[in-house]
Amino acid sequence: MTNELNAHKEAGTWEMVDLPPGKSVVGSRWVYKVKTNSDGSLERCKSRVVAQVAAVRQWDLHQMDVKNAFLNGELQEEVYMRPPPGLDHAPNQQFTRSSNKGIIILLLYVDDMVITGSDIEGIRDLKNHLSTCFQMKDLGPLSYFLGIEVSKSADGYFVFQAKYASEIIARSGITDAKITDTPLEVNVRHGPSDGKFLSNPTLYRQLVGSLNYLTITRPDISHAVHIVSQFMSAPRSTHYVVVLIILRYLKGTLYQGLQSSSKSKLILRAYSDSDWAGDVTDRRSITGYFLFLGDSLISWRSKKQTVVSRLCAEAEYRALVHTTSEIIWLRWLLSDMGVVISTPTPLFCDNKAAIQITHNDVFHERTKHIEIDCHFTRHHFKHETITLPHVSSEFQLADLFTKSHPAPRLKFLLSRLNMSSAPS
Repeated sequence: MTNELNAHKEAGTWEMVDLPPGKSVVGSRWVYKVKTNSDGSLERCKSRVVAQVAAVRQWDLHQMDVKNAFLNGELQEEVYMRPPPGLDHAPNQQFTRSSNKGIIILLLYVDDMVITGSDIEGIRDLKNHLSTCFQMKDLGPLSYFLGIEVSKSADGYFVFQAKYASEIIARSGITDAKITDTPLEVNVRHGPSDGKFLSNPTLYRQLVGSLNYLTITRPDISHAVHIVSQFMSAPRSTHYVVVLIILRYLKGTLYQGLQSSSKSKLILRAYSDSDWAGDVTDRRSITGYFLFLGDSLISWRSKKQTVVSRLCAEAEYRALVHTTSEIIWLRWLLSDMGVVISTPTPLFCDNKAAIQITHNDVFHERTKHIEIDCHFTRHHFKHETITLPHVSSEFQLADLFTKSHPAPRLKFLLSRLNMSSAPS
């Protein structure tokens, strides 16, 4: 707590003032947290003062922690806060904009040189510089970060969340050894009126929120979590059963994670798919896509479309639009990181009608109501940002993010996504 208060003082986070007449004051609280290592052992105890108001190359990854980190922005009005217990310099405090503006950036340029993950001396210099600006703790090579475990090998990095998944399962109260082969029952649709209302929906919401974070390294549960997330406002008994199925699937695949290769070429490719009228409540379609950088899965999504599509081709085309947007953003990001992609990105689609709409400059009667989307995708197709090769439905890997699958099909899709169990 003393270190926290001293850091605020050094950073000039606030000014100590008397509360002016007629001004209201908000409270302040201490927030305590015990941080643990991936094996559950104690790392350190932390305290924070809060205002109470309503692709990868074979680079060494290093981790540093700012002992006292602040989020600050320009306030539109004066805010007065009571001092936290332990700070007795003045009766009240006023938040003002700090003169220290911290900026998180992807790349650091020093003397026109780019510091990258392979520049060990540059990393050391950067660490030393940061330590002179902030109170920093060097945590050494990256192995555990915000519940994400990182294992390095000669082939690259393996990321997984076994400890975090175990904590979710323990919180649910599951004690038996029963497991499932898939995170969703095949060909079972779930609506908002199925089952009885849960008497206490808090646990449901906590579990689903935690499962959402788990999808950072577990794309195999993305579609299932997308389904149960739709019932957060009024969860029912059948929805809770689905959550338990997901947890039993995780119990049997606890150490599943993603391998990021250090040896594959930096070639971007994407898969796009949709489940036409897949939502039984409003008949909106579900978009699913993912992108590879070389052999490494770097982006994926399972999301219900915002409008109802009258044709299967229309739903597929809207999925292409979302995937194209992600491709453009990733190409920009890679360019900023010094990875120049000069060739078009192949976007694999299993719907020939959607591909033909992109190729055809003439809008037909059935497609003019999606004209804006057509213009967007066709523009990037003509400018060779993307190509649209056809892929058979059997090898449409984005199918994983639009519907449930039997265990053999699920295993096939996961093997193609470079998912595996953590190395022993």
